[in-house]
Amino acid sequence: MPYVLTVDQKGSRRTLDRVADALQELNADVPTLLAFERTAGDEFQGVLDDPDRVVDVVLRLVRAGGWSIGVGAGPVQTPLPPTTRAGAGQAFLSARRAVDAAKQRPSRLAVRGAVPADAGDAQAVLSALAVLVDRRSPQAWEAISLVGGGRTQAEAATTLGISRQAVGQRLAAGLWDLERELRPTAARLLSRAAG
Repeated sequence: MPYVLTVDQKGSRRTLDRVADALQELNADVPTLLAFERTAGDEFQGVLDDPDRVVDVVLRLVRAGGWSIGVGAGPVQTPLPPTTRAGAGQAFLSARRAVDAAKQRPSRLAVRGAVPADAGDAQAVLSALAVLVDRRSPQAWEAISLVGGGRTQAEAATTLGISRQAVGQRLAAGLWDLERELRPTAARLLSRAAG
């Protein structure tokens, strides 16, 4: 089942346009059904088929900061058109409602879907993850980037020039274990929200 992400740059009238850079970065390494593309002004959209990837992209955008993120879960009209802008269906409408709702939420993200209760649950878990990611220190991010990239804590310690225990403390302070527990929960709830 497809997932549509509609993302709007916050305060774009007062800051540089960041959409082109975001599109280049996401399209370089995120598999999609329809590529991320600018849909209007400071907004872009993409269509994914994997709820785990949706969670990845949402958290990546949260970490980057400056975005309102709407996730729409549900059916789309098929066959898919050649561009995201030409897409239609419930997931697109849900993503539009979600990004509008996200602008009013402290976490700046919202989920709407074919099954509203599950969309609400997915939104709650993603919002908790967003708060967790947003509050991490640069030191925690250093450790998480290395360990999340496949290095052991001992290897991360060597790279960072700190003790293994210090790496463990950074991971604990950054709530790395909690993030790893919540990510699959968020993906399961997104899958359910799609119907």
